[in-house]
Amino acid sequence: MPKKKSKPAPAKTTEAAAAARARKKRQIFAEGHKRKFLVVVDETPECESALAFAASRAQRTAGQLALLYVVEPDVDFQWLAVEDVAREEGHSKAKAVFRLFGRKLKAMGFEELVPEEIVREGMKSEEITRLIEEDEDIGVLVLGASKDPSGPGPLVANLAGGSAGTFPVPITVVPGHLSIEEILALA
Repeated sequence: MPKKKSKPAPAKTTEAAAAARARKKRQIFAEGHKRKFLVVVDETPECESALAFAASRAQRTAGQLALLYVVEPDVDFQWLAVEDVAREEGHSKAKAVFRLFGRKLKAMGFEELVPEEIVREGMKSEEITRLIEEDEDIGVLVLGASKDPSGPGPLVANLAGGSAGTFPVPITVVPGHLSIEEILALA
Protein backbone atom coordinates (compact mmCIF):
# COMPACT_ATOMS: atom_id res chain seq x y z
CA MET A 1 0.00 0.00 0.00
CA PRO A 2 1.27 3.46 -0.81
CA LYS A 3 2.13 5.61 2.16
CA LYS A 4 -0.24 8.54 2.75
CA LYS A 5 1.31 11.93 2.95
CA SER A 6 0.46 13.79 6.11
CA LYS A 7 -1.02 17.23 5.71
CA PRO A 8 0.62 20.16 7.48
CA ALA A 9 -1.10 21.29 10.65
CA PRO A 10 -3.52 24.15 10.19
CA ALA A 11 -2.05 27.58 10.91
CA LYS A 12 -4.47 28.08 13.79
CA THR A 13 -3.12 25.04 15.64
CA THR A 14 0.50 26.13 15.28
CA GLU A 15 -0.39 29.69 16.35
CA ALA A 16 -2.11 28.33 19.47
CA ALA A 17 0.90 26.16 20.28
CA ALA A 18 3.25 29.14 19.87
CA ALA A 19 1.05 31.27 22.12
CA ALA A 20 1.04 28.54 24.77
CA ARG A 21 4.85 28.33 24.69
CA ALA A 22 5.19 32.12 24.95
CA ARG A 23 2.76 32.32 27.88
CA LYS A 24 4.24 33.09 31.29
CA LYS A 25 4.17 30.33 33.87
CA ARG A 26 1.59 30.87 36.60
CA GLN A 27 3.16 31.61 40.00
CA ILE A 28 0.13 30.77 42.16
CA PHE A 29 1.89 28.11 44.22
CA ALA A 30 5.30 29.78 44.47
CA GLU A 31 6.38 31.12 47.84
CA GLY A 32 4.86 34.52 48.57
CA HIS A 33 2.10 34.12 45.98
CA LYS A 34 -1.62 33.36 46.33
CA ARG A 35 -3.95 32.06 43.66
CA LYS A 36 -6.30 34.81 42.57
CA PHE A 37 -9.87 34.24 41.49
CA LEU A 38 -10.70 36.98 38.98
CA VAL A 39 -14.28 38.28 38.72
CA VAL A 40 -15.25 40.85 36.10
CA VAL A 41 -17.72 43.19 37.78
CA ASP A 42 -20.37 45.35 36.18
CA GLU A 43 -24.05 46.07 36.70
CA THR A 44 -25.38 42.73 35.40
CA PRO A 45 -27.23 40.43 37.82
CA GLU A 46 -25.03 37.43 36.99
CA CYS A 47 -21.98 39.18 38.51
CA GLU A 48 -23.30 38.45 41.99
CA SER A 49 -23.27 34.70 41.22
CA ALA A 50 -19.66 34.89 40.05
CA LEU A 51 -18.73 36.97 43.10
CA ALA A 52 -20.25 34.46 45.53
CA PHE A 53 -18.52 31.49 43.91
CA ALA A 54 -15.12 33.18 43.63
CA ALA A 55 -15.23 34.58 47.17
CA SER A 56 -16.09 31.17 48.60
CA ARG A 57 -13.32 29.44 46.62
CA ALA A 58 -10.80 32.13 47.59
CA GLN A 59 -11.68 31.84 51.27
CA ARG A 60 -11.72 28.00 51.31
CA THR A 61 -8.40 27.69 49.48
CA ALA A 62 -6.57 30.58 51.20
CA GLY A 63 -6.54 32.42 47.89
CA GLN A 64 -7.20 36.01 46.89
CA LEU A 65 -10.21 37.63 45.23
CA ALA A 66 -9.55 40.11 42.41
CA LEU A 67 -12.32 42.29 41.00
CA LEU A 68 -11.88 43.83 37.56
CA TYR A 69 -13.94 46.70 36.21
CA VAL A 70 -13.34 47.66 32.59
CA VAL A 71 -14.16 51.17 31.43
CA GLU A 72 -15.16 50.60 27.82
CA PRO A 73 -15.03 53.41 25.28
CA ASP A 74 -18.53 54.35 24.14
CA VAL A 75 -17.64 56.36 21.07
CA ASP A 76 -14.66 58.00 19.46
CA PHE A 77 -14.53 61.48 20.91
CA GLN A 78 -13.50 64.39 18.72
CA TRP A 79 -12.48 66.54 21.68
CA LEU A 80 -10.00 65.52 24.32
CA ALA A 81 -11.95 67.27 27.11
CA VAL A 82 -15.06 65.16 26.42
CA GLU A 83 -12.97 61.99 26.44
CA ASP A 84 -11.38 62.98 29.77
CA VAL A 85 -14.82 63.57 31.33
CA ALA A 86 -16.06 60.20 30.06
CA ARG A 87 -12.95 58.46 31.42
CA GLU A 88 -13.38 60.17 34.81
CA GLU A 89 -17.05 59.13 34.92
CA GLY A 90 -16.04 55.55 34.12
CA HIS A 91 -13.55 55.49 37.00
CA SER A 92 -16.17 56.97 39.36
CA LYS A 93 -18.61 54.28 38.28
CA ALA A 94 -15.94 51.63 38.94
CA LYS A 95 -15.48 52.90 42.50
CA ALA A 96 -19.23 52.78 43.07
CA VAL A 97 -19.42 49.21 41.73
CA PHE A 98 -16.52 48.16 43.99
CA ARG A 99 -18.32 49.67 47.03
CA LEU A 100 -21.50 47.83 46.07
CA PHE A 101 -19.71 44.49 45.68
CA GLY A 102 -17.83 45.09 48.95
CA ARG A 103 -21.21 45.40 50.72
CA LYS A 104 -22.46 42.27 48.95
CA LEU A 105 -19.38 40.34 50.12
CA LYS A 106 -20.05 41.39 53.71
CA ALA A 107 -23.74 40.44 53.40
CA MET A 108 -22.67 36.97 52.17
CA GLY A 109 -20.43 36.52 55.22
CA PHE A 110 -17.04 37.31 53.66
CA GLU A 111 -16.11 40.14 56.05
CA GLU A 112 -12.45 39.07 56.25
CA LEU A 113 -11.95 38.85 52.49
CA VAL A 114 -10.41 42.04 51.07
CA PRO A 115 -10.56 41.96 47.27
CA GLU A 116 -7.99 43.52 45.01
CA GLU A 117 -9.77 46.19 42.92
CA ILE A 118 -8.51 46.68 39.37
CA VAL A 119 -9.74 49.24 36.82
CA ARG A 120 -8.71 48.96 33.18
CA GLU A 121 -9.69 50.94 30.09
CA GLY A 122 -10.44 49.32 26.76
CA MET A 123 -12.47 46.50 25.29
CA LYS A 124 -13.59 44.12 28.03
CA SER A 125 -12.44 40.76 26.62
CA GLU A 126 -9.08 42.21 25.53
CA GLU A 127 -8.42 43.78 28.93
CA ILE A 128 -9.34 40.57 30.75
CA THR A 129 -6.89 38.59 28.65
CA ARG A 130 -4.19 41.25 28.98
CA LEU A 131 -4.56 41.37 32.79
CA ILE A 132 -4.37 37.58 33.08
CA GLU A 133 -1.23 37.55 30.93
CA GLU A 134 0.36 40.27 33.10
CA ASP A 135 -0.61 38.90 36.54
CA GLU A 136 0.91 35.45 37.05
CA ASP A 137 -1.09 34.95 40.28
CA ILE A 138 -4.46 34.83 38.52
CA GLY A 139 -5.39 31.15 38.43
CA VAL A 140 -9.10 31.15 37.58
CA LEU A 141 -11.48 33.49 35.76
CA VAL A 142 -14.99 33.25 37.24
CA LEU A 143 -17.91 34.41 35.12
CA GLY A 144 -21.64 34.38 35.82
CA ALA A 145 -23.95 33.12 33.09
CA SER A 146 -27.21 34.91 32.40
CA LYS A 147 -30.56 33.19 33.00
CA ASP A 148 -31.79 34.67 29.75
CA PRO A 149 -32.87 31.91 27.32
CA SER A 150 -31.21 33.79 24.44
CA GLY A 151 -27.76 32.86 25.74
CA PRO A 152 -25.28 33.06 28.61
CA GLY A 153 -24.32 36.66 27.92
CA PRO A 154 -21.78 38.22 25.56
CA LEU A 155 -18.76 37.88 27.85
CA VAL A 156 -19.35 34.20 28.59
CA ALA A 157 -20.08 33.48 24.93
CA ASN A 158 -16.93 35.31 23.84
CA LEU A 159 -14.45 34.00 26.42
CA ALA A 160 -15.82 30.55 27.26
CA GLY A 161 -16.85 29.90 23.67
CA GLY A 162 -14.46 30.09 20.77
CA SER A 163 -11.27 31.04 22.63
CA ALA A 164 -11.71 28.73 25.64
CA GLY A 165 -9.29 26.13 24.29
CA THR A 166 -6.42 28.61 24.17
CA PHE A 167 -7.32 30.80 27.15
CA PRO A 168 -4.42 31.27 29.61
CA VAL A 169 -6.32 30.07 32.74
CA PRO A 170 -9.35 27.88 33.49
CA ILE A 171 -12.72 29.60 33.18
CA THR A 172 -15.46 28.78 35.68
CA VAL A 173 -18.97 29.67 34.52
CA VAL A 174 -21.54 29.90 37.32
CA PRO A 175 -25.10 29.14 36.11
CA GLY A 176 -27.41 32.13 36.54
CA HIS A 177 -30.37 30.14 37.87
CA LEU A 178 -28.57 29.07 41.07
CA SER A 179 -29.34 30.91 44.31
CA ILE A 180 -26.51 32.36 46.38
CA GLU A 181 -27.04 29.60 48.93
CA GLU A 182 -26.73 26.93 46.24
CA ILE A 183 -23.59 28.56 44.85
CA LEU A 184 -21.95 28.74 48.29
CA ALA A 185 -22.78 25.07 48.89
CA LEU A 186 -21.10 24.14 45.58
CA ALA A 187 -18.03 26.33 45.99
